[in-house]
Amino acid sequence: MKPISTKKAPGAIGPYSQAIQAEDFVYTSGQLGLDPQTGAFPEGGIKEQARQSLNNVKAILEEAGLSMANVVKTTVFLANMEDFAEMNSVYAEFFTEPYPARSAVAVKTLPKNALVEIEVIAAMK
Repeated sequence: MKPISTKKAPGAIGPYSQAIQAEDFVYTSGQLGLDPQTGAFPEGGIKEQARQSLNNVKAILEEAGLSMANVVKTTVFLANMEDFAEMNSVYAEFFTEPYPARSAVAVKTLPKNALVEIEVIAAMK
């Protein structure tokens, strides 16, 4: 196993890695919509946080030599399922066909009271 880390995404706020490469896959930890430079959420709401979350995922994948096209599975955690349509419109900006498999679930609370957290699994080949 090999840890993946970049300063272009927020650092881990606990005892975990931004991502781990295991054999032919990269598994990212859930990414909040935090700006890696300021440590703050972007102004706005779900769309802005979803965009930043996916930009953080993209930066981690790029550190591993991958792109969003390598993503085979995503999991989206929403603080409010009513935000699904707005999150989905931003999500569509980052992925093209064939789209990765996806799960989306509503959770009671996310770290730092985030509106969204996204994790991915990407294939190296």
